Amino acid sequence: MSSKVYTLEEVSKHNTKDDCWLIIGGKVSSPFFSLPASPPTPAQFFFLLLEIQWFLDFNFSWKNYDWTVYDVTKFLEDHPGGDDVLLSSTAKDATDDFEDVGHSTTARAMMDEYLVGEIDATTIPTKVKYTPPKQPHYNQDKTPEFVIKILQFLVPLAILGLAVAVRIYTKSESA
Repeated sequence: MSSKVYTLEEVSKHNTKDDCWLIIGGKVSSPFFSLPASPPTPAQFFFLLLEIQWFLDFNFSWKNYDWTVYDVTKFLEDHPGGDDVLLSSTAKDATDDFEDVGHSTTARAMMDEYLVGEIDATTIPTKVKYTPPKQPHYNQDKTPEFVIKILQFLVPLAILGLAVAVRIYTKSESA
């Protein structure tokens, strides 16, 4: 594993088809299982501890993909999702993009081939929860659309009432 540490600004410069780098991190994976995204139930926690103990007893290696940088330029043409998928994930933390697809263990094993270093996690901005801007309160009863809707209802009703009144008037005079 390369020990070169990059900043987000350095990695962000590599965002073309001729030079494409990705940041994938925040996950720990092993050859057999991955850690749950949410807090495990007591039963899951128990089995997780058993698996960890088994790994420690048999000295299996863990692959830690915690904030690592990959040069995927050579893989752009071969990527099953196309090169646009990889290019759209440059210059940012691409972990969610990578994990949401559900890559196979073969794809995860291929990552070592493209590893170029690690990223300084302090250069990656924290994710901010989106809060919509405050909208001014508006009264829909005073909009031109509301007036048009009222007229669309009242004009046909007035025409119908006028037709009924004319019919009643002409029928009473003829009798």
